[in-house]
Amino acid sequence: MIVQVQGLWKRYPAFALADVSFCLQPGRITGFIGRNGAGKTTTIKSMLNLVHPDSGEIRFFGLSMPEHETEIKKRIGYSTGTVSWYPRKKLRDIAAVVKRFYEDWDEDAYRRYLALFGLDEEKTPLALSEGMKVKFNLLLALSHRAEVLILDEPTSGLDPFSRKELLTLFTRLKEDGVAVFFSTHVISDLEKCADDIVYISGGRIVAAMPKADFVRQHCLSGESLEDAMLRMEGGGV
Repeated sequence: MIVQVQGLWKRYPAFALADVSFCLQPGRITGFIGRNGAGKTTTIKSMLNLVHPDSGEIRFFGLSMPEHETEIKKRIGYSTGTVSWYPRKKLRDIAAVVKRFYEDWDEDAYRRYLALFGLDEEKTPLALSEGMKVKFNLLLALSHRAEVLILDEPTSGLDPFSRKELLTLFTRLKEDGVAVFFSTHVISDLEKCADDIVYISGGRIVAAMPKADFVRQHCLSGESLEDAMLRMEGGGV
């Protein structure tokens, strides 16, 4: 395994992550699903050490995240929502600052994704649509040869064509051995590209398994993943 989350707890006054455990494998796409408030973003931010868990262990490449955070973050790409950079700086200038932090920054990859996503370096974040802001954040995450991609709602705000484009990109990345982990409310996207499913409800992991096993164990005859999730959240069997 390339990422291991084990026994993660994070308590808030009105909510808690409770014993969250799962792992990610290289060359596989894992969809992270659950309703709003289920704990997806808290889990992802805990994995990135942006939120400090009360207990539990998070390891990347066999290394503990708190002890090796700088080394680990040079080897992973992450995007937690839309871009939140200086709104009046040109994209070119923002990228020039970001790439200083990565020894493995790949300028050719940056230029390739810039063209693929249709981004204009002369524009500022203020001039971008929400969908284009997502693309720019992903562009930065994809431009330093990341071995793991951790993405919170990466298809949010994207039109159907752009979503399809992004899912195709995920498939190409997994063929190169990259582990892709992304949360989404667009469950149909997972039908198209996910190898594994991690399903969280009320701060607890309900299922963490290959998609085929999830379908076999949790989907009734003829049900989609979305149908099954809606039924399970509604208290159905």
